[in-house]
Amino acid sequence: MLDDALLADPRALAALDTGGILRSAATAGAQVRSAAQSAAEANVGDLAGHRPRALVLLRRPGASATATGILAALLGPGAPVPVVVTDSTPSWIGPLDVVVAHTADATDAELAESVVRAVRRGAEVVLSAPGEGPVASAGAGRARLVEPRIPVPPGLELPRALAVGLAAVRALDLLDPPLDPGMDALADALDAEAERNQPGHEPFMNPAKSLALRLADHTPLLWGTDRLAAAVAVHGVTALATHAGVVAHSAEVTEGAGATALVRALDRGAMGTDIFRDPFDDPDGGAEAPPVRLVLLATEEDDPGQVTLRRTGRGWPSADVQHPVDEVSRGTRHATLLRAALLASRLDVAAVYLGLATRTIEPA
Repeated sequence: MLDDALLADPRALAALDTGGILRSAATAGAQVRSAAQSAAEANVGDLAGHRPRALVLLRRPGASATATGILAALLGPGAPVPVVVTDSTPSWIGPLDVVVAHTADATDAELAESVVRAVRRGAEVVLSAPGEGPVASAGAGRARLVEPRIPVPPGLELPRALAVGLAAVRALDLLDPPLDPGMDALADALDAEAERNQPGHEPFMNPAKSLALRLADHTPLLWGTDRLAAAVAVHGVTALATHAGVVAHSAEVTEGAGATALVRALDRGAMGTDIFRDPFDDPDGGAEAPPVRLVLLATEEDDPGQVTLRRTGRGWPSADVQHPVDEVSRGTRHATLLRAALLASRLDVAAVYLGLATRTIEPA
């Protein structure tokens, strides 16, 4: 059961968070800065001027899966080179290709094999991984190894994974306009989000606490109204499972609208609960699935409600909307990327708050 009073008590939160997971979740901006610096020291910038035959993003368990999804969505179908997302290095890899991979698991045998295959075939490899272990050894002397500098618990290293991928994308000049070398705008946006979500802020001033309270005792439906937001929704599902033990559903909004049983559940929920219903008269009521809660995620400029109406033919007035145009104003350079990273961080922190308030996160 959710202890909602806990979220309003910073001292109680600190006492319960003996592992410092909230502090780790607040390092997103620092992770971006350190990853950008590490990538520069690993000479990722030397890829400048190289136009690869293909950019291959290796998707591994954990933050890598979200980072590859966000990068692929960010580049989109209009990317100047083919972008391939795959679980292992393809057989056609060669010296004209660039491979980008991230892992927090230094012993990932499949990734180690992929790195060996890529470097043997002469491909350029950008590898975000711990400096010791089979993965790092597989690319020793040939891969551009970007080592982590800020230790975080499992599930909170997305900013680092994303920043390393963005460093490669920037060096290859695949985004127009290009990103700033230090990724200061991205780091600043994440620092500002961490400030908003700090434990000392009441839930009505803290978007992550507010979201956690809205998702509590519900089955969250995280639907993106655009391609990038849908990639963030996938991350949100993973964050809720990792930190709060919550089962959730993610989709692009048109896909979600096609899930007829979920749509019926949303419509039933919008009608409200019978105020005269006595739960003690229904002994089986406790076995019912938690009611669904729709959260629309958006990173583009248009109003998410209008986008949903245009793309699905209907809207959900009862849906929660996460469209951070107040935090990243319309017309800002790389606004969609900044909003995507901000939303991913917000979902991380909301999941941590929910995990603490339900005692799902165990003391260290």
